[in-house]
Amino acid sequence: MKIESVDFFYLSMPQIEDIGDGSQDALLVRVVAGGYTGWGECEASPLVTIAALICPMSHSACKPVIASVLGEKLDSPDDIARIHRTVRENSMDLLQADHALSGIDIALWDLLGKRHSEPAYRLLGYDRAYPKVPYASLLFGDTPQETLDKAKGAASKGYRAFKFGWGPFGRGTLQADIDHIVAAREGLGEDGILCVDAGTVWGTDVDTAKARLTVLQDKSVTWLEEPFHTGALQSYHALAALSGKVRLAGGEGAHNEFMALHMIDYAGVGYIQIDTGRIGGLTSAKRVADYAAVKGVTFVNHTFTSHLALSASIQPYAGLQEHVLCEYPVELKSLAYELTTEHITLDGNGEIAVPERPGLGMTPNIGALQKYLVDTQITINGRIIYETPSF
Repeated sequence: MKIESVDFFYLSMPQIEDIGDGSQDALLVRVVAGGYTGWGECEASPLVTIAALICPMSHSACKPVIASVLGEKLDSPDDIARIHRTVRENSMDLLQADHALSGIDIALWDLLGKRHSEPAYRLLGYDRAYPKVPYASLLFGDTPQETLDKAKGAASKGYRAFKFGWGPFGRGTLQADIDHIVAAREGLGEDGILCVDAGTVWGTDVDTAKARLTVLQDKSVTWLEEPFHTGALQSYHALAALSGKVRLAGGEGAHNEFMALHMIDYAGVGYIQIDTGRIGGLTSAKRVADYAAVKGVTFVNHTFTSHLALSASIQPYAGLQEHVLCEYPVELKSLAYELTTEHITLDGNGEIAVPERPGLGMTPNIGALQKYLVDTQITINGRIIYETPSF
């Protein structure tokens, strides 16, 4: 097969709120080859990523991403790996290329799975997929009472694990953070797995993060996620030496596998969290999953958008039986939920399973998405280099 077309679709809610909710817009990717269509999703600002796809060449290491993809052969996973290498080489100085590559890579695995009538995880080398324990991924409430109410509501829906993050956490007083953590634990009960996401709020400030360790330990928090910037490996390492039974988690900000491997090797994280829509798709995520398994670090997906992205985020570690936790967004905007006709839902054991269908096993709901499509046109000197494609 030859890759015949690569299309990016900019989707958005009518109004974007200034909150830590990545489900408010989306960049949907469509790749066509040999009569098959693959779909992917980037976890990135849609407009700048579209620009990375089609921008004019600046020099030999700063080419538009589409130049390394369109017309390429696609018959096996080796072809995806080759395309992956070519994009990284030809667009090395185009920093948004990693996000564009991520969505394309996901779509290529989806397409190849359909071509071979196999789920993507099998093409990645796994014999079977193991069920995962989804943690309800929630934003902290504006007040501890709101956090308490959200925790009670989530606990009533059959989840066994939960994560609260962002919102006001880390942006006010120590006591305010303590109150939110106490409220979350009270609402969930003593048995639920509780994780906390600081959203990089402390930058490199180990002392401020350290002040929260006592309450995190007292309330049996499983991990403290992203206390610092992804690249602040020394700060991670220093806090990890103090955190005891509360492990550190991070990695969603890694936009290539090397950043993630450095976190595993030097940051002292107990959990490495990878977003296929950022790191370079399933190709890069699988490399990190393999390395984490060898190094004794638990791989966890990161996703806060659609169920297409959710399926893509599970595939790279579907076959790792002991790596069971899975981020599961439960406060999706309508765009993200309506993006697919199928959804990954909890079973009677409070677990989820990756679709046993070809590729990612997810179908975009084209009819529903029409109302979210952002009509976009990019011109240079009067020449149109991008306009919204037709579904």
